[in-house]
Amino acid sequence: MPPVICEICKDARAAVIRPKNSQKICKLCFLNVFEAEIHETIVSNNLFYRGERVAIGASGGKDSTVLASVLKTLNERYDYGLDLVLLSIDEGIKGYRDDSLETVKRNAQQYSMPLEIVGYDQLYGWTMDQVVAQVGKKGNCTYCGVFRRQALDRGAAKLDIKHVVTGHNADDVAETVMMNLLRADLPRLARATSIVTASAASEIKRSKPLKYAYEKEIVLYAHHKKLDYFSTECIYSPEAFRGTARTLIKDLEKIRPSSILDIVKSGEDMATLVPPEVSSSATCGAHADEDTNGCGSSGAVGDSMAKVEEQLAANALASESETEIRVAEDAQISQTLKSAATSTHDRKPKGRRKMVKQVMGRCEKCGYLSSQKICKACSLLEGLNKSRPRNTIEIGI
Repeated sequence: MPPVICEICKDARAAVIRPKNSQKICKLCFLNVFEAEIHETIVSNNLFYRGERVAIGASGGKDSTVLASVLKTLNERYDYGLDLVLLSIDEGIKGYRDDSLETVKRNAQQYSMPLEIVGYDQLYGWTMDQVVAQVGKKGNCTYCGVFRRQALDRGAAKLDIKHVVTGHNADDVAETVMMNLLRADLPRLARATSIVTASAASEIKRSKPLKYAYEKEIVLYAHHKKLDYFSTECIYSPEAFRGTARTLIKDLEKIRPSSILDIVKSGEDMATLVPPEVSSSATCGAHADEDTNGCGSSGAVGDSMAKVEEQLAANALASESETEIRVAEDAQISQTLKSAATSTHDRKPKGRRKMVKQVMGRCEKCGYLSSQKICKACSLLEGLNKSRPRNTIEIGI
């Protein structure tokens, strides 16, 4: 068979087929194109400014490892002038996080970046192994997601850093869009699809430089660059609701590879339909992003719903003006027929529930940013601590 020529350089034999557009290119061209696209994402969205200190949320997995490698390469190539730091969260999962942290420590040496590790046991007095032993495997991702977000902010504050970047890719964003649709939680789309998540009440912002990069491309980049990363999945994640959305997204990708970016674009378009006061306040805690599984929100979804309800009300008034002719019958039979004939569409629609606008403040217990008196983390910890014994038994020798 004749060699397949690279569609970009035309000289080398093609060895990579890009998952995004099925383009046949060589390894070198793939690496250059991938890095160029990340650079374009950074520049077009003004993610950084010169001299900024940036914390990279490092877990040791492929996404955060590729993010650290790409940012180091682009920072040197285009002279961003960034001061990059690795920030890791130790959830306390034996057989998973302790091994991945060893990978992060090696990455810190390979990329010559300082490393800061913040543990759940230090911040909350609980490890995820203890949480799972208490609440079971169902719903444990809710605890981990809420705790991790707060831990990242606290770790960044400890380092006096105002910007945290995470390795969320296009597949992650598409999964989040799908999860919000399945949960009828459209107000969350504005935060989930935004490449920069920030709040006027907090000094720390987050961004996703890999937002438009496919997961398969990230794996290819790590493979061809021979990066050192940890590939084992969290032992508690198979029970998470995100896994259902991930399976659906992967099935769609097999049929139509562009479906991932199409879903991301659809999520961005739908986010514009949500009023700003709803999308910014419909949260139980600061920076409630795509990793939350159990935190709901309330609010209206744009003026389109109001127009639909107005039309339903007009139809109901029109139906009331009609004349009903009934044959004289026994009272009980007449009442039964009347109940059976009355449709829910013929009844007066109830008034729309008023949306209470939430204002970002501080948690009364820990002082962390929250839209409620008590933040979600403290609320979850309160439930966990109730089951702990308050007295200790000491044995003297």
